[in-house]
Amino acid sequence: MAASGTPGTPRVLRAMNDRAALELLVAHGPLTRTRLGELTGLSKPTASQLLTRLEAAGLVRTTGNVTGRPGPNAQLYEINPAAAHVAALSVDQEGITAAVADITGRILGEHRVNADATAESVRNRTGELVAEAVDGALAAAGLTRGELRQTVIGTPGALDPRTGVLRYAPHLPGWQSRTMRDELAEVLGTPLVIENDVNLAAVAEQHHGTAQDFDDFALVWADEGVGAAIVLGGTLLRGATGGAGEIGYMPLPGAPLARGDDSAARPDAGGGFQKLVGSPAVVELAREHGIEAPTAPEALATALRTPGAGDAVLTELARRLATGLASVVAVVDPELVVLSGQVAQAGGERLRELVEAEMTGLALPRPLLRISAIEGDPILIGALRTALADARHTVFDTA
Repeated sequence: MAASGTPGTPRVLRAMNDRAALELLVAHGPLTRTRLGELTGLSKPTASQLLTRLEAAGLVRTTGNVTGRPGPNAQLYEINPAAAHVAALSVDQEGITAAVADITGRILGEHRVNADATAESVRNRTGELVAEAVDGALAAAGLTRGELRQTVIGTPGALDPRTGVLRYAPHLPGWQSRTMRDELAEVLGTPLVIENDVNLAAVAEQHHGTAQDFDDFALVWADEGVGAAIVLGGTLLRGATGGAGEIGYMPLPGAPLARGDDSAARPDAGGGFQKLVGSPAVVELAREHGIEAPTAPEALATALRTPGAGDAVLTELARRLATGLASVVAVVDPELVVLSGQVAQAGGERLRELVEAEMTGLALPRPLLRISAIEGDPILIGALRTALADARHTVFDTA
């Protein structure tokens, strides 16, 4: 006799149908029993039993009727938003932003904790700051920690899968503990994932932005820091130490080299691509051409409306970006390159066109080049998407 839960048993088939129905309700929104039966291929009696079962489990609820058509009004069913909640966090050198959402993905509360990551008073308070950010978002949502099912945190750098240490992020000294992930999971009381911030931006782009129809693409992030996320065959490329895509360290003509452990230990040290196209480099480039601005977005906004000097700034920045992109393209040959981060967003379509022109002849492959289409914080959106996928995998399993 087959053991309970063996593939093909009624219990497993019911669980498969349940998950299929729940995923359809997530994708389509409220559906009638008839429409759900059509989409799943289930008979009306089986669809009715399924919905009754899911309603009893607290996973779906009724939400009004379809009106305005002949015959009896049909009952609509939707995912019960209260079935589970998740937290998503975005960490940067100036602080932590947290968002809390229900299982449908609707954001219920957000909170920002400002804290200089390199300040002595902050280095040993990482757990407290994360908890403060999450608790603030929960308070805004009218929820408690006990109602959270999953947490995903996006940070610069990447956790080394062999050691659990956050690598490539010397400017976040409070995040370097080998036991950080376990400590934070214990504080928050949920399973927890710490993911590279640019990888999460790529997740957002893959599901909500320019890369939705692409299985092979690279997202290049130009902001205070510089990095890339490489997606091949629909899967993120991570590397042996989690450092795939750390192109900020990539040596390029005209950039100082990042050498040895000392360079990696100090936030202001190092070299490579980041020293050419990161936000501080853009501010300095603009200053060299007589454009004074405190931030990269402001410098580029001024450059876009300043003939002569502004044109020179944009052309030089495009040349630098193209030189780095050519190296990425030559190695991974993506179908699409997405430019993201505040430098790319501020330069906009004008900068994209200049980069595309500069790419001619630098690399044999000629991928499509696009500016990110994500509205809002792509890191937080990607973290939320990841947290929801993990939570739904567990919550939607009715076996």
